Amino acid sequence: MAISRAQLLKELLPGLNALFGLEYAKYGEEHKEIYETETSERSFEEETKLSGFSAAPVKNEGSALSYDNAQEAWTARYNHETIAMGFSITEEAVEDNLYDSLSSRYTKALARGMSYTKQVKAAYVLNNAFTTGVVYGDGVTLCNTAHPLISGGVNSNRPTTGADLNETSLENAVIQIAGWTDERGLLIAAKPRKLVVPPALMFVATRLLETELRVGTADNDINALKNNGSIPQGYTVNHYLTDTNAWFLCTDVPNGLKHFVRTPLQNGMDGDFDTGNVRYKARERYSFGVSDPLGIFGSPGSS
Repeated sequence: MAISRAQLLKELLPGLNALFGLEYAKYGEEHKEIYETETSERSFEEETKLSGFSAAPVKNEGSALSYDNAQEAWTARYNHETIAMGFSITEEAVEDNLYDSLSSRYTKALARGMSYTKQVKAAYVLNNAFTTGVVYGDGVTLCNTAHPLISGGVNSNRPTTGADLNETSLENAVIQIAGWTDERGLLIAAKPRKLVVPPALMFVATRLLETELRVGTADNDINALKNNGSIPQGYTVNHYLTDTNAWFLCTDVPNGLKHFVRTPLQNGMDGDFDTGNVRYKARERYSFGVSDPLGIFGSPGSS
């Protein structure tokens, strides 16, 4: 339905002092703090995890050399979605000098809606990191205690029992990440990069990562997390996380959480011949997903 004069009667009357409701500030592109962004030229993208070789065995004198096999572990698929919306202004509203104010005001609102949608879709991956049935390439949830390995073992990128964000849980997470292995059981020397929290945990994150001494104790101990540089990029707040207790650690494992851009944001306008209405639209096409779940560690909190 086109925006008509009947919907905007006040704008046609003299004495109107202000129009408001469309000029709120918005949060930035918070997905860039979590995802690696790449461009795509296909309708979908696939990324395959490979298995290397196991540790080398001892070769006894006179015995034959041992041979190992390499293979594929799993494939992650990214199906791009087209996100688009628009609005139109009636021919009569254009004639009555509402065109300039409406087009300027509502194109900004259109951009706001598109931006908001992208952040919600980006946060969906973390918001459902513990949700049964939302699985990725290896067949289990994003944050799981049993990511299967070719060797028969597992990697865990969450606590066995959900833990709230505190000094102990954060230190345990750093230690747990250090023990991750590749598909054949070889240590991969993974490290955390950045803590991702909802707004409800931003003050906890500040105290844990930015104070010189231990938090909440009478001891004169140093803050080991800060002193060791355990989380070098500090923390970031994602305002689109829906669980106020859940927290995440982005790691330095490559090809973790990915954002593919098939078509960047495009804006367009034209006139409709039959109605004389002026139409505006915004469109982009992208996908968010996970290749290697070891790109993230997460805890749902204790409740």
